[in-house]
Amino acid sequence: MNCIQERLFALQDLAYKKFMERLVPTVSKDTVIGVRLPQLRKMAREISRTKEAEEFLAQLPHKFFEENHLHSFLVDLSSKKFDEAVRKSEEFLPYIDNWAVCDSFRPKSLKKDPDALYCKVKEWMCSDNTYTIRWSLVLQLNWFLEEHFHPEMLERVSKIQSEDYYVNMAISWYYSMALVKQYEATIPMFQKKVLPLWIHNQSLQKAIESKQIDLVRKNELRNLKRAKTPSGFFV
Repeated sequence: MNCIQERLFALQDLAYKKFMERLVPTVSKDTVIGVRLPQLRKMAREISRTKEAEEFLAQLPHKFFEENHLHSFLVDLSSKKFDEAVRKSEEFLPYIDNWAVCDSFRPKSLKKDPDALYCKVKEWMCSDNTYTIRWSLVLQLNWFLEEHFHPEMLERVSKIQSEDYYVNMAISWYYSMALVKQYEATIPMFQKKVLPLWIHNQSLQKAIESKQIDLVRKNELRNLKRAKTPSGFFV
């Protein structure tokens, strides 16, 4: 066991370990230590400028779930330029194997060049890796639905074809946030029924549950939900 692993086990909370094992079912229980995110972020800040952190970032793949979280936070803290953030992100992406690490991985330096990032996001969307695709969608719904919104992305996302739950849930999350932040541009996607049934309905439900959408629009969204008929056709 190396020094970083020893520090992680010193922070272990067994009750939290059991909670995370249920919350992230794609991760082997043997790899979950049970360390809370605030403690992992604090640890990342404490070691971010040390030789130990540099060596740790070069030691992929890691053994433990919390090591991957720590890695993601260290990429954020150690990347000062856009190109550096892209390089370190692409080194790490193949080793992300769960939604929790994926969704919390957002190196701030990527935002320094929105146009270049948009091009990279389109590239990552075409990956055959579940969590690389999901990551591209998480970046989009967080950083590309307001000032840097590209309406064409609504159509691009609809072209993603996957049977993976974590990809399709991210697509639904993306469209629900698009309905929150870019309602007029997004609503035709649902009026025209261009999305698969499950994604269509899941997106609408998540948007309806949002406190950022008014009652009039929520009623409109409810009326756009689709059902499968006994003959198997969608309506």
